[in-house]
Amino acid sequence: MKIAITGSSGRVGQGIVSNARARGHDLVLIDRVAPPETQDQTIPFILAEMTDYEATVAAFAGCDAIIHMAAIPSPGRNPDHVVHNNNVVGSYNALRAAAEHGIKRVCQASSVNAIGHAYSRHPRYDYFPLDELHPNYSEEPYSLSKWICEEQGEAFARRYEDMVIASMRFHLVVPDKAIALDLYGDNPNVEKHLWAWTQLDAAADACLLSLTAPFTGHEAFYIVAPETISETPSLDLARRYFPGIPITGDLSGHNSFFSSAKAERLLGWRHNR
Repeated sequence: MKIAITGSSGRVGQGIVSNARARGHDLVLIDRVAPPETQDQTIPFILAEMTDYEATVAAFAGCDAIIHMAAIPSPGRNPDHVVHNNNVVGSYNALRAAAEHGIKRVCQASSVNAIGHAYSRHPRYDYFPLDELHPNYSEEPYSLSKWICEEQGEAFARRYEDMVIASMRFHLVVPDKAIALDLYGDNPNVEKHLWAWTQLDAAADACLLSLTAPFTGHEAFYIVAPETISETPSLDLARRYFPGIPITGDLSGHNSFFSSAKAERLLGWRHNR
């Protein structure tokens, strides 16, 4: 399969490139910054902005599938309107350019924040563990942009009934759990992140599986490690920080506050413990 990977120079993009090459896929890499020197320089690379529609269309020519990871990954580092507009326009351009070329399989980066979460003033949860049916309570530009990206996926799947689109809800994608522990260690509001993380290889695997998995239309998937980074049992964390929120699934032991059961069922995906 020939796959176009946007955001290929970023951390998640590099993980996908490595995994895709190991599986024998041909790649076209697209980013607004040059690839790292350690990357195989024989892989075709196109310097482009995803907000440039014509450049996106040209970059996707001849590809069989798209993995769209290019985005501003959090609020705060850019003005609100830049975060929102970059992510929403980039997603639309990727989906529309794929449709223009007749490309049927698209995977795009979403986020656990698509429902409103870590960057909200006061995160709102109706139950734990969270699944893809949970309502959206987004209130800031990043969360809003990710929710809109998913809605764009829904719209394209309705318009182009043979397109299959996956929106991947990652959380703190890192090479291993030790790095997640280190990053969370100095965060005074770690509870706003629900102690969650995603291993880089697992995130890459989910993206690649989504390009061939037998589902139709658009689907969002939580792609999160099955256990938290906390040494405190999850039920104790829930009682301490989120009293009164119903527990509707299994939070025994150190189980995650996010359910990835849908990805396991529809993609055949597993996140190694």
